Amino acid sequence: MKKERHYYEAYDDRYRQVHQRSLKWFSDCPSRIVEETLLKYKTNDNPKIIELGCGEGRDAVYLLNKGYHVTATDISPVVIEHCKEWFPDYSCSFTVLDCLSRRLNDTFDFIYAVSVLHMLVLDNDRKRFYQFIYEHLREDGFALLCTLGDGKEEWSSDIGSAFELQKRTHETTGRELEIAGTSCRKVNFNTLGKELADNKLELLESGITSIEPDFPAIMYAVIKKYIPAE
Repeated sequence: MKKERHYYEAYDDRYRQVHQRSLKWFSDCPSRIVEETLLKYKTNDNPKIIELGCGEGRDAVYLLNKGYHVTATDISPVVIEHCKEWFPDYSCSFTVLDCLSRRLNDTFDFIYAVSVLHMLVLDNDRKRFYQFIYEHLREDGFALLCTLGDGKEEWSSDIGSAFELQKRTHETTGRELEIAGTSCRKVNFNTLGKELADNKLELLESGITSIEPDFPAIMYAVIKKYIPAE
């Protein structure tokens, strides 16, 4: 019996459809805010790091090349297999993980997720995402979330059409492709702040940043576990 897939797994289809054309969906330019956040908040010189939703591996490989210990995860088996092929020196660093349904026997100094949170539309799925972060952050650890939105607009896609083919323009080549539509939910800063607080996560800073060329404007939040004063 074929396992029914969750709507947020649609990126596995998109990666397959794009990679079959010998293309990558995203650029190879690392997200500068990841290293900037790491340097600003790290409390030791050898932080243990996990990336949720590593995609085609650009940010994980950038940090791995810098000598950091990174576990790079994604829900898509297709993209993880490609990462292992593209970056054989770091193949052991890439692994398939659905952080909404699985837990690891480990904790981390730094957790980051670039362009992942907005793919979770349902409240319960977003809650499970935040719970994973809370449960896997060390007490002095911190996390970075980058999610689509301008901080004001609120909007959700129809999760029923996540796997349907839609026309998208490939950024690098300009080619028009028919690929899985995937899912998206944009929230404003007020909603994001409430979600974090409801899940025992404390906001350290937030704002709008740029991750060129893929995300000219994207929301970000740096967070830590909320630990009540004794």
